[in-house]
This record gives sequence, structure tokens and C-alpha cells, in this order.
Amino acid sequence: MAKRKEILDWCAQQLAVAQFRDFSPNGLQVEGTDEVNSIVCAVSASQAAIDFAVEQQADMLLVHHGMFWKNEAAAITGWKKRRIQTLLCHDINLVGYHLPLDAHQQWGNNVQLARRLGWQVDGCGGEQNLVQYGSLAQPQSALELAGQLELSLSRKPVLLCADVQQSVRKLAWCTGGGQSFFQLAIDAGVDAFVTGEVSEPQYHLAQECGVVFIAAGHHATERYGIQALAAAVAEQFGISQQFFDEPNPV
Repeated sequence: MAKRKEILDWCAQQLAVAQFRDFSPNGLQVEGTDEVNSIVCAVSASQAAIDFAVEQQADMLLVHHGMFWKNEAAAITGWKKRRIQTLLCHDINLVGYHLPLDAHQQWGNNVQLARRLGWQVDGCGGEQNLVQYGSLAQPQSALELAGQLELSLSRKPVLLCADVQQSVRKLAWCTGGGQSFFQLAIDAGVDAFVTGEVSEPQYHLAQECGVVFIAAGHHATERYGIQALAAAVAEQFGISQQFFDEPNPV
């Protein structure tokens, strides 16, 4: 058993939460019980994830995508009311860490994705260090890299490139919605950029600049950071944790 405040204080320190400018609050978002025996972690604070936490009699739902986003309507109605009502009725804490979890160099989404794929991590940069740089152990074609991502993440990626056989060795990546960093990756001289989502302009940049762009799924690329954080919390405080996943093609 651990105190909620102890867990929150530890996470805030470990993730350097105060250093980040974010789009949603990091840390406690909906207050539940003071004492925590078990955690359910999930990518997003969906109703399905909340219902699973209820079924498991969890005291905390730990997520990457929480609630109360910037520029979102403030009224607590509809789906937002249902989610919050479920949490409050069952005294479950909702705790979310967004950008601090993306960038963390041990448990973060970027580093955890690299470990899963066997990529070498060389450093980070860009806005709030949200872009990771590294390399493959051996050069691959763009098509082979996309195939490796599909096999590892169980989701077919979007591959944009001038030639599917072009060689890739140097990489940049940003999990989730990092497509706006593609130009930064191009300027860094990498062979390929991997992220979760794609927008219309990335097609033209990939064709004209000769840098491979792969969108491997927002949810698919961000499954691993929250699991690593939950495992670290469970070990630190001697409590149980489990991961809830749900099919999400986006």
C-alpha cells in the first residue's frame, strides 16, 4: 500500500514535470482514494479503460493521454461527465503524464519504442527534447523498416518515400502526433523519420527531400512508455499494476 501523494511526488520528480509546457495537466486529474494498492495503466483515459479499472478494483488509472486538454470545452457533459462520474463513484484516481513521459530517457515513449525495435539511441532535440535521434544496427531499405514496424506494433504503417528500396541507417523519431517535426528531422540529415500520425504535407516533403517518412500509429507507438512508468511505480512502492489495451487503428 502507498499514499497517493507519495506516488505523485515521486513521479513529478522522476519525470521532471515542472520543466514542461504541456497541453493538459500532468499528475492528478481526478482525485480518488488516498491509499493505492493497485494500478491500471493505459494509453488513454477512455471509458473502456476506466471501466476496466473498475472491474479490477484498481485505486489508480495511470495514463499518457488524460483529460482536460487546452482549448477543450470546459463543461462537464456527455462523455466527459460519464468518465468522471465513473471515476468518482469508484474512488479511482486518474493520473496522467503527457509530454514528460514522451521525453523521459528511461521510461519515455521515444526510448521505449527504440528498445522494442532494437534501435540505437544517440540523443534528443527539438522542442522540449521531444525528437529522438539514433541509428539502426544494420542498414535497411525503407520497405524493410516499415515491415519491421508492422511486425513489432501489429499495425500496418503509412510509408512515404521516393523509393521503397532506399537505404536507411540514421533515424529520427517522435511517437504520437509528431509529424510537424519532419522538417527538423530532414534538417538533421537523417535517412528516415518515424512518428505516429501523418498529414498531407509530409507526402510532398518525403518525395522532394529524399527522406523516408513512416507513420506507424499514434496509439501503437505510445503503448510502451506508460507500461514502463507503471512498472517503475509498482516496484518503487510495492504495489500491483497491469496494462489495459484496446484496439485503436489511429
